[in-house]
Amino acid sequence: MIHPSAQVHATAQLAADVEVGPFAVIEAGAQLGAGCVVAAHAIVKARAVLGAQVRVDHFAVIGGDPQDLSFDRSIASGVRIGDRTVLREHVTVHRATKAGVDTVIGTDGLLMAGAHVAHDCVLGDHVILANGSMLGGHVHVGDRAFISGGVAVHQFCRIGGGSLTSGNAVITEDVPPNALAYGRNDCAGLNLIGLRRRGLPLETVAELKQAYHLVYAPGGNCAALAQTGLASGAYRTAEAVAFLNFFLGGKRGRFIQPA
Repeated sequence: MIHPSAQVHATAQLAADVEVGPFAVIEAGAQLGAGCVVAAHAIVKARAVLGAQVRVDHFAVIGGDPQDLSFDRSIASGVRIGDRTVLREHVTVHRATKAGVDTVIGTDGLLMAGAHVAHDCVLGDHVILANGSMLGGHVHVGDRAFISGGVAVHQFCRIGGGSLTSGNAVITEDVPPNALAYGRNDCAGLNLIGLRRRGLPLETVAELKQAYHLVYAPGGNCAALAQTGLASGAYRTAEAVAFLNFFLGGKRGRFIQPA
């Protein structure tokens, strides 16, 4: 159902059961999958692609131009939102800076009121951004990461899957998978509550703890220690191996540290 006051461009592609509320705007080339709901006054910009059952709440803007002074507005880029993701009031998601590239948000995510996802970010599945959290450009967020309210993440940072970043934190360095981040680039250990809720076996959690203590040995080099751990063959669970591999990648070259 499309409200009579909504503006839907003739080239937009909407599934038959999409709902568009009063004064909402769907721009040229946008694609909305089955069961999508766009609330009153929300805007879905040109070339944005929404999967099935995505909800865009009041005054959210999906696919706006990057806040990049060098950006050429004629570039054809977009935003891609996975199935069943919810974008609450005043959420903003900006399109990518390069032609043919999308800013990506995975499936089953929740972006709470006022959250911002900048250009070229890639978010995995089941990611939660709480109220007022802000991701700079090119940030990558792994599956099931939880970023609490008011958190600011610097461009090009990686937020590992399963991690929890506490409210109002300032993150300018990479957050490893399943870590607990707080303050300014501080690490309080592993997100043990999250691991338990996911039902991981005790031996997996134990191996993750072992990997954590290896990498964060006092005075050590995180990347070198992670490489040593991987080469030893002592770590067999997928979670521990992923944790160690995380320290071998990234563009920032720095990782949050225990306080």
